[in-house]
Amino acid sequence: VQLQASGGGLVQAGGSLRLSCAASGLTFSSYDMAWFRQAPGKEREFVAAIRWSGGRKYYVDSVKGRFTISRDNAKNTVYLQMNSLKPEDTAVYYCAAGRVITSASSSPAAYNYWGQGTLVTVSS
Repeated sequence: VQLQASGGGLVQAGGSLRLSCAASGLTFSSYDMAWFRQAPGKEREFVAAIRWSGGRKYYVDSVKGRFTISRDNAKNTVYLQMNSLKPEDTAVYYCAAGRVITSASSSPAAYNYWGQGTLVTVSS
């Protein structure tokens, strides 16, 4: 299984980025997908998750209204559209895949597969 994250970069506060995560080696449409992030010196933090069907989405409070998670099961890809970026969004962003129950959607331990991470830097 491979999860290849891309789309990170340097952006000014208030700007936008779109992250992508291309999956291979698994039946993508059967897996829930999530984005986590880890800032320097901090623990990995849940950002957003989307159920296998795309019908349910979950977000950490700090990104609600600014970030949108979506998926294209035909392309085996999950996306994270990030708008109105803030300096505190600076982190390495990781995509993850798993078959999780709703109550565990925000737990890193619930996910079986992880991408390599893509760095997002938001300047003030």
